[in-house]
Amino acid sequence: MITKESGEGVGCSAAELNGVRHILATAAPCRGTGLEEQAASALRTIEAVMHEHGARGSIVQQSVFLKDIDDVETCRRILREFYGPQMPATSFVPQTPCEGQLLAIEAWGVGRGHNGKTGVEIDRHGEHLVIARHSGVAWAHAADFWSDASSGGVYQRSLAAFEQMSRMLANRRLRYEQVVRTWLYLGDIVGAEGETQRYKELNRARTDFYRPFAFGMGRTPPCCRPPVYPASTGIGTCGRCIVMSCIALEISRPDVLVIPLENPQQTSAFDYGAHYSPRSPKFSRAMAVAAGDSATIFVSGTASITESETRHVGDVESQTELTLDNIEALISPDNFRCHGASQLGAALDDLALVRVYVKRQEDFEKTRAVCRRRLGELAAVYTVADVCRSELLVEIEGVGFVRARQ
Repeated sequence: MITKESGEGVGCSAAELNGVRHILATAAPCRGTGLEEQAASALRTIEAVMHEHGARGSIVQQSVFLKDIDDVETCRRILREFYGPQMPATSFVPQTPCEGQLLAIEAWGVGRGHNGKTGVEIDRHGEHLVIARHSGVAWAHAADFWSDASSGGVYQRSLAAFEQMSRMLANRRLRYEQVVRTWLYLGDIVGAEGETQRYKELNRARTDFYRPFAFGMGRTPPCCRPPVYPASTGIGTCGRCIVMSCIALEISRPDVLVIPLENPQQTSAFDYGAHYSPRSPKFSRAMAVAAGDSATIFVSGTASITESETRHVGDVESQTELTLDNIEALISPDNFRCHGASQLGAALDDLALVRVYVKRQEDFEKTRAVCRRRLGELAAVYTVADVCRSELLVEIEGVGFVRARQ
C-alpha cells in the first residue's frame, strides 16, 4: 500500500487512500554552508519529490527543524519567497538536526489519486492554517503558535498558545474538540519552574484548557469510553520557547470513525500517578481516522516505558528497541480489535513517516541503526531534543496508513 524511497538527504513515502494520494517527504540539505543555501537545497528536494508524485503545489503542512532559534525569522522569509501564495501551514521547531545541517524539512502533500475520481480542494488561509478537503473530510492543519517568554510562566504561556490555536480554528468555524493530533514543543522541558517542573506546568495548562471539550466528535467506536484525547507529542526544544501545532477534522460523511488507541503494555498517560505530574498528560497513545476501506494512524510520541515506568535506563539501543515494540503493539490488529475496529490493524511496515527525537547527539548513530533495521528505509527526521523524563534517551512518533482487512 505504501511505496517508500530514500536516498542521500531525502526520504519519501506515498500512499493512496480513498482515491487521494498522500506524499510524506523529508529533506536535509546536500549542499551549501549558510542558511540560505541549505534551505534552498532542501526546498528544491521537497519540490522535486512532490512533483514526481503528482502533488506539486499541494503541500498542506510542513515542519522546519532549525539548529539555531535565532534563524526562525530568516527562514520564514526564505520560505515565503519560495512558496509565495502556496505557502503550507508551517511549524518552525528549534531542534538541531542530528546529521549536522542547519535545518531539515518534513512535508505532507496531497493530490488526486491514480484513478482520477477524487478531487482535492486546498484552502490556504496563510502560513498558520491550510485546510485540505477530500473524501468527505476537511483536514485543518494549524501550525506554529508561539508564546512569548515575556508573557509569564509556562502555565500562562501554554494556555495562551492553546487559545491562539483555538481562535484560529474558530475563525474558520472549527471547534477545538475536533482536534485529533497536537504537537507541543517546550524549551527546557525537564527544567525547573518555581518549585515544580516546566513539563508539569504544561500538563496543568493542558488539563485546564481541555476541561470543556468532548473530543472524538461522537465518532468513536461503541466500545470506546471516555476520556478521549488527541494524539500528541510533548517534546523539548532549544531555548525556552513554547510552540504548538495541531490537526483538526471536519467530517461530513457518516462512515468515518475516530479511534483513540491505548497501548496494552502501558498505563494510559492520562491515568499516570501524581508523582509523574499533578495533572496527568492528556493525550491518547495514538489516534486513527478510519474512512472507507482505509485509515490514517497518528502515533503519539512514544518512549521506553511499560506500565508507567521507564525501562533500560542509560541504554539507548534497548530504549529504542522497546519504543518500537510499544509502537508495534499499539497499532497491531489485536489492539485495534480491542478498541472496536476489528477490520483494521497495522505493522511497523505500515508507517510512512517517523520523527526520532534523540536526547544526546552521541547516541544518534546507535539509534538510527536500530530504526533502520526495524523500520527499513522510510521518510524520517532525526533531531536532538530533550524528552519529558530526564532518564529517557529517545522518543519516536509517526504516521501510518493501512487498508481494512476483507
